[in-house]
Amino acid sequence: MDEEHEGGGGRTGRRQSDKDQSWIPNIIRKRVCTTFVEDSLSNGALCQCGGMRESHGSNATGDYFGAAIVSQWDSSQHSSEYPTDAFGDLITLCGDTHCPFPTLFSFSLPIGQFLRLSCDTPPQIVYSLMTAHWGVPSPNLVVSVVGGGGCEKVKTWVREVLRQGLVKAAQRTGAWIVTGGLREGVGRCVGEAVRDHAAAASSLSQKKVIAVGVAPWGLVHNREQLVNAQGSFPARYYVQNASRDSCCLDNNYQAFLLVDDGSVGRRGGVTAFMSKMEDYISHQRTGIWGSGSIEIPVLCMLISGEAAMLKRVDLSLRKATPWLVLNGSGPAADLICELLDALSAVPMSRTSTPPEGEGSESPNVELRERTRERVRRHFPAEADREKLVDRALSIYQNRDLITVFHGEQDSPDDFDTVLLKALVRASKRVSSDASEYTEELKLAVAWNRVDIANSELFNGDLQWRYEDLEDSMTDALINNKPQFVRLFNENGLNILDYLTYQRLEGLYRSLSNSSLAYTLLQRRLTERQSLARSLPTVPCSPDERISSNLGVLFSVICDLSLQVSRLLWDILGDVCQPFYYSPLGLDQSTSTWRTLKQVNKLLLGDCPYREQRCVYPWASLFIWAVLQNRSEMAVYFWEMAGESVLSALAGCKILRELSKLESETAAKLSMKELAQKFENLANDVFSECYQSSESRSFTLLIRQSPVWGEATCLEMATAADARLFFSHDGLQSLLSQIWWGDMERSTEVWKLILTFFLPPLIYTNLINFREPAEEGKTEQVPHGQDTESLDGGDATMFSLTDIMDEDAEEYAAIRVNLKGAPSNPKRPFVLLRWREFWYAPVTAFLGNVLMYFLFLSLFAYVLLLDFKPPPPHGPSTLEFVLYFWVFTLVCEEFRQTFFRGSTTLYQRMKLYIQDMWNKCDITAISLFALGMCCRCVFLYVYVHVFIKVKVTIISQFVLPIVFLVTMIKDIFFFLFFLAVWLMAYGVANQALLYSYDPRPGWIFRRVFYRPYLHIFGHIPIHEMDADKLEEGIECTNNVTLIEAGAEPCTSTYANWLVVILLVIFLLVTNILLVNLLIAMFSYTFSKVQEHSDTHWKFQRYNLIAEYHSRPCLAPPFIILSHLHLFIKRHIRRIPSVKIKHFVLDIRGRQASRLNTWEAIQKENILSAQNKREREKDSERLKRTSVKVDTVLKQMAEIRDHGHRLRMLETELEYCSSALSWMVQALSQSNLIKPTHPPPALRAFSQG
Repeated sequence: MDEEHEGGGGRTGRRQSDKDQSWIPNIIRKRVCTTFVEDSLSNGALCQCGGMRESHGSNATGDYFGAAIVSQWDSSQHSSEYPTDAFGDLITLCGDTHCPFPTLFSFSLPIGQFLRLSCDTPPQIVYSLMTAHWGVPSPNLVVSVVGGGGCEKVKTWVREVLRQGLVKAAQRTGAWIVTGGLREGVGRCVGEAVRDHAAAASSLSQKKVIAVGVAPWGLVHNREQLVNAQGSFPARYYVQNASRDSCCLDNNYQAFLLVDDGSVGRRGGVTAFMSKMEDYISHQRTGIWGSGSIEIPVLCMLISGEAAMLKRVDLSLRKATPWLVLNGSGPAADLICELLDALSAVPMSRTSTPPEGEGSESPNVELRERTRERVRRHFPAEADREKLVDRALSIYQNRDLITVFHGEQDSPDDFDTVLLKALVRASKRVSSDASEYTEELKLAVAWNRVDIANSELFNGDLQWRYEDLEDSMTDALINNKPQFVRLFNENGLNILDYLTYQRLEGLYRSLSNSSLAYTLLQRRLTERQSLARSLPTVPCSPDERISSNLGVLFSVICDLSLQVSRLLWDILGDVCQPFYYSPLGLDQSTSTWRTLKQVNKLLLGDCPYREQRCVYPWASLFIWAVLQNRSEMAVYFWEMAGESVLSALAGCKILRELSKLESETAAKLSMKELAQKFENLANDVFSECYQSSESRSFTLLIRQSPVWGEATCLEMATAADARLFFSHDGLQSLLSQIWWGDMERSTEVWKLILTFFLPPLIYTNLINFREPAEEGKTEQVPHGQDTESLDGGDATMFSLTDIMDEDAEEYAAIRVNLKGAPSNPKRPFVLLRWREFWYAPVTAFLGNVLMYFLFLSLFAYVLLLDFKPPPPHGPSTLEFVLYFWVFTLVCEEFRQTFFRGSTTLYQRMKLYIQDMWNKCDITAISLFALGMCCRCVFLYVYVHVFIKVKVTIISQFVLPIVFLVTMIKDIFFFLFFLAVWLMAYGVANQALLYSYDPRPGWIFRRVFYRPYLHIFGHIPIHEMDADKLEEGIECTNNVTLIEAGAEPCTSTYANWLVVILLVIFLLVTNILLVNLLIAMFSYTFSKVQEHSDTHWKFQRYNLIAEYHSRPCLAPPFIILSHLHLFIKRHIRRIPSVKIKHFVLDIRGRQASRLNTWEAIQKENILSAQNKREREKDSERLKRTSVKVDTVLKQMAEIRDHGHRLRMLETELEYCSSALSWMVQALSQSNLIKPTHPPPALRAFSQG
């Protein structure tokens, strides 16, 4: 044997996994025959183990005395265990093993894993190796296919059952298919079915069919190619003539367990091992990390089979393993089916004389005789027939575990339903206290077969209790089965009773270690570990430590609710108040160390918060699903949660923040798609709300949400960068209403400017204001007089004065008096109209713009005409005015930084510095201060540019900056190509014109600067063209003089090449590259212009929010507003709500009615979407296909009924003939004296 075959190609193809599996020989063993027991039929050449005498060692063949007294070889006595020498990866090569160039004439097939192991290997080691090290997914079901081995021909309908039934059911349920794994009989058919299914399956299919081969090591052909004591990574396994049945390994299997009992060329060595393996797997739990609610079901499937297969069936049935038998497939299967059918009427009876007076139940004589007759008919050549009869009777005693599949009558499409029924039947027999329907439900959840659950369990015949659905609900949540979650919620599960904080923490503990949320939580827990070391250790329960998927960190820190809250705070920012602080009794302003200390003290006790119900269960589940990027489940939880618009925007915000942290491209794209989907949902629901009621939709945008930490839709949309949502006409209508205040939106701008300079015009009819009666009439409606329908109506309309007024406390008092107290007197007309004009954001904006232009004019005048020298001659009075003006600007920046909001100082500064325009303001003011100290005109000019750019940009609502930033990116891309071409031409031009010029400055000018000027037409022909050279120019070719600084002469050698290069350079740069830049700019402009309206509307909100919060007076008069605010807020202590941008607090019945109205609009949207989905051609084809399948099934049932009717007619004819014969016989005998003649047959008339 050559080295490559012996090593399995280990040296050349070995990969990293050989190091990971180097421990295998220390644990896994093989079996080798150690006693030569002569086979009498071989004349001493063979041992009863099947091996040659030469293959046995000297110790095995030298024990003549021991071999003489042994008549039967036994694996456990005559073989010993040694470290295994065959394991690793497998590549199947089809071709001739003797080919001198096998890599040229053979082809490689998929890689699988293989292992040679002793038949006594503990099954837990093998199962752990397969799932943890080989990466085989844990099964939801194990189907062990037995029988049909050797050269036995498999029937056509059995192939169809394997192809259309078993493999598809395994794919849908996530099952393992376990067979012999060889290219013969049923094993070959299963491999071909798996191969065909993989070829026909979609590339997007997430589930693969897992086929595992368990074969006797001594039966595998060319097994020597797999031997390598260090492991084969991979082993090259050659197969000759793959079209015929053989004992070669089938390349369509993912894993091979080669069971070694020491024998060679003999079958049946895997029976005991498989029986133990099936029993062990049946006690493991399904789901991720064993989180399922049931143990893994194991089902054995019998196809055909010889007499020895009865032992295999009997051993498994004794361990309560259910069996599915294919009737009509072959001898052993047909025998068992006949026994179940023919002996069901014969009772099992006690023996007439029980031994020692004990009452043992045994089959009666008739039952045994019938069994013997059927065994004789199916296995006529078997010598030990009585032993087969005992096996058959033992199998019959466990008939409750056997289900018969009539392949020629039943459709293979319903094979998964047949498997489910077989397992449920077995579970009912094994567990007497388990409900049949509950077990069937758990199996349906494990297989994710919601169609079976709908048709069989939730069809209206059963009344499910909460206790029956609780475990299955947890299983469906953890293993991402949203259809079952929906089904349970619709059929009796109360989510309020189900979701406690303890169960919510359990859901977070089940996070997969491949998810981003797991990584972020683990990172946060690692950061908190140092803080936790100084605190008392929290005693976590053993179950929590074992079931926790977040590792040993939970043994130190068990405050998972706090860590999830902190994670959400990091993602959502300051938009929302912290989640889950209320049940923990925490305050958001508390420091991290103090918070952790309080939580640690709480967890040292009984942790009563864990038993509390989650206040907002659907929202909590929605966040949990969004953090894991579970699209379908997150959408369903969004449908069930309240406050649909805000919830969708929050999901959009979370997903977009997670996509920035995600490193995998596929996950990043899916997060962005789901985020866009939620933004579209928010936009659709708000559109429906706006069409139903404009005023309620406005209230919806600005009301605070207790579910989402007192956030509003506008705040969340801003944080989520939901530009599509901001482009909605309804939201822009609200912004316009706020922008104009109490003035009519149709007011011309020139009227505002004129009134700005002539304030008495406020009291004329130049500017139209909304009537106070129209604004406040809804405030006079009694609180209980909400009689409008929820589909429309304006019962909860609020005046914008409630939102914008600086003195909102007085209006709050008016709303308090709505219960019957008389309303407060109105303000005087003069004061009211004055406030309505000057407190509008549009007035503040125009005032700032006008004063900015005045500031620029003053700035330009001082710099150009009145810039005095330093003291004592200067500065001038106007320059001092300019300084004071800038001082008022600095005061406004301080107000925006430190006197806005109720957050901490750090959060205020962080929020301020995040704004781009604030950074520009800081830069401009810093440059001005530096210029003032140095009295540098250059810095003053920069300040002038900054302020001018800001005024221009703001006046155009920030839209041109979008074009500017995008085109700057394009021009950098263009400059890269231009620089390459420029340098190439400049170097060649310099080398050709000046053979030697060591001056670096001139080299730089001629390589870069001069070619750059060529692009714009500045071409010095007299310096480049030899025919145009000017005479009389002082130059030299002396190297010494050139190094001393003299001008080198232009080289005329190859001057024609200089001209050609110039032509090519100008052609490429002026025509090709410049037109490329123009095309790029055109594309950028059209692309930005396409979304310009969306960008403009989004920036418009920021502009309105900024000027809504600013004082009404512009610099330098803004100092008066600052003094007024300081006296009002810090001396008189009058609170203000204007600092909370667009916030409205609604509680009680009004909030409930608003939520109900919003939910109705959401249901309308979902109904319309479902209707559109149903009207699609694909959905219609699906419904038509289902109807056709139903009709075909009914026709098959009709044919079956017709067949039964014909059988009944035949039996009736026989009974009628027998009765006629009896009547005739009795009439001719003298036993009975008839009193009247026998009745005559009446003719049947159809009329």
